[in-house]
Amino acid sequence: MIHVCSLAALPETVRRTAASHVLTVMANVEQVARPETILPENHLKVSMDDITEELEGFVAPSEHHVAQVLAFVRSWDRGAPLVVHCYAGISRSTASAFAAACALNPHRDELMIAKAIRAASPIASPNRLIVSLADKALGREGRMLRALDAIGPGNMLTEGQPFRIDLE
Repeated sequence: MIHVCSLAALPETVRRTAASHVLTVMANVEQVARPETILPENHLKVSMDDITEELEGFVAPSEHHVAQVLAFVRSWDRGAPLVVHCYAGISRSTASAFAAACALNPHRDELMIAKAIRAASPIASPNRLIVSLADKALGREGRMLRALDAIGPGNMLTEGQPFRIDLE
């Protein structure tokens, strides 16, 4: 099971879910303290800004970032939940969780996964660049982006509420 949350909700989400792995996808990852119950090798920090195109002074999500995320989630044994978080729990984390769910379920329909994310979080707004890069890396032929278009944009808030994505 994958749980998505904001940085502020990370400690409580890890505690409540008894997660074994944490994926941090945000800028300034050095400000993120690894929860005490998470082994160092089970916490991946990927530093990127929440942007969808190259912008001077910012770090746009890249193929390398997405490859790191996909390798990490594929190494997760699924014995306990994975928590994916960004700063607000709305864009980078939901895009990374969407990519993870698609990677771990190669035959599951992208639209069904996207609809499950929307049902779990009406404010989820997956970062389109991350999704585009994941779609390419996973050979999904644009279906992940079309699934985002189908569910539409999320309701705008400043911080998301934790939610989960079932893998089966």
